[in-house]
Amino acid sequence: MSNASDDMGENPLIERREQLVSVFADGAKPAEDWRIGTEHEKFVYRLSDKRAPSYEEPGGIRDLLLGMERFGWQPIMEGGKVIALKGPDGALSLEPAGQFELSGAPLETIHQTCAESNRHLAQCREVGNELGLGFLGLGFWPDKTRDELPVMPKGRYTIMRAHMPRVGKLGLDMMLRTCTIQTNLDYASEADMVLKFRVSMALQPLGTALFANSPFTEGKPNGFKSFRSHIWTDTDPARTGTLPFVFEDGFGYERYADYALDVPMYFVYRDGKYIDAAGLSFRDFLAGKLSVLPGELPRLSDWKDHLSTAFPEVRLKSFLEMRGADGGRWDRICALPALWVGLLYDQTSLDAAWDVVKGWSAEDHARLRAEVPRLGMQAASPGGGTLQDLAKTVLAIADAGLARRARLNRMGDTEQGFLAPLREIAASGQTNADRLLARFEGSTDFIYETESY
Repeated sequence: MSNASDDMGENPLIERREQLVSVFADGAKPAEDWRIGTEHEKFVYRLSDKRAPSYEEPGGIRDLLLGMERFGWQPIMEGGKVIALKGPDGALSLEPAGQFELSGAPLETIHQTCAESNRHLAQCREVGNELGLGFLGLGFWPDKTRDELPVMPKGRYTIMRAHMPRVGKLGLDMMLRTCTIQTNLDYASEADMVLKFRVSMALQPLGTALFANSPFTEGKPNGFKSFRSHIWTDTDPARTGTLPFVFEDGFGYERYADYALDVPMYFVYRDGKYIDAAGLSFRDFLAGKLSVLPGELPRLSDWKDHLSTAFPEVRLKSFLEMRGADGGRWDRICALPALWVGLLYDQTSLDAAWDVVKGWSAEDHARLRAEVPRLGMQAASPGGGTLQDLAKTVLAIADAGLARRARLNRMGDTEQGFLAPLREIAASGQTNADRLLARFEGSTDFIYETESY
């Protein structure tokens, strides 16, 4: 997270509502400038005993960050400690219990995204082998309790850890024990954003099912295909969920701004420190009535920080974020952007996808969100059949979209091949969670062999 600036030009005070909406409006760009951003988290563990390393210990998370500097990554400091890195491939950062994240650069093709992921994972393996660390691609720690996990020295996480138990039962699990893959995509206009938001929100449960990969808790089956997804249903209802208003007439930048204003605050960042504002109102901040900063008005960076503390299944900033997928293996990192780019970056595919979901009711959306974490591909589709049937239809639409994009690598291949893992799941009905459950024989130790990078 960048530090707040005191330059009124770069980081002005917010004095008009138009400044709130401008963050979304300014994100609109012509199709030739659309880019693909991919984020992926993984669990870090000691090769010797599978323990999650702490920040400070020799060969731990701090040393992992420092080891990455040899590849040109530059440190980002907080409180005198390196807590992230920035470089040509984006940013490396830490989730609350040391989950290691690449937030990739905005790229033109999925070929480039996959190459970026390859570089990153090769760097992780090189440094990890020196430090005795491994990296696990899963949506939820298969064997760790909360108490077994370290906490990273980031100020915002201290505030969040204190606030989470006040608003949900599973928020600490979200912070400490989950990993995800995320794709960030652009839009051309407000109308384009609205259609993309509606399609991706409606189909986010399908994405969750296809990427379901968190069936174990503390060494035993937990009854879910995506326990990570279930966790979000009891984390904080004020800032999570499927946002029914997205499908209502009149939805656009203004309506999302109203939603974000009603999301309770977590913090304000000032002079290199996080000020606890958990549960307070950004509307009061706009009026100069925030109790922890009386008389002070927010700056644009405060609004952008606040937008990052809402966690719906699809999130709007100056781009759209697809947030429904569990963490997973290398081919899943490339498959997620392939799915959403194929659906959203080709107008014919976008219209076809909307035709599939436009008749779904609010009850359909809510039921899917509730059932998919447990049932995965066998959840009932609103259009009839199961999500396995829906997946075949949707993947065909995405495949056609990628074919029309015709973005080729040096070998002349299109981006369609990155959908292969998802096509196999749609054909078999078996997610990675199903396969892991089939192999379970009383211990989850095998996962470190099969799901590590």
